[in-house]
Amino acid sequence: MLPNIGIPSLILILLIALLIFGPKKLPEIGGAFGKTLNEFKKSTSQMMEDDPPEPERKEINEETANTTSESQKQS
Repeated sequence: MLPNIGIPSLILILLIALLIFGPKKLPEIGGAFGKTLNEFKKSTSQMMEDDPPEPERKEINEETANTTSESQKQS
């Protein structure tokens, strides 16, 4: 995800966060961040499950086009 962040940089970021938020708020912030990531992962996987695979999409589009052209011919 972020290839340029190494262990020393990560430790520095955590120390700065500890100084800014304090030791009591850090677990709460971490928990909220974890819940947010979990909800994001659930919603994206759910969206991927709702989308039909490529071949099915083409069939659906062809059926819709055929139905539309047939209805225009009948009018």
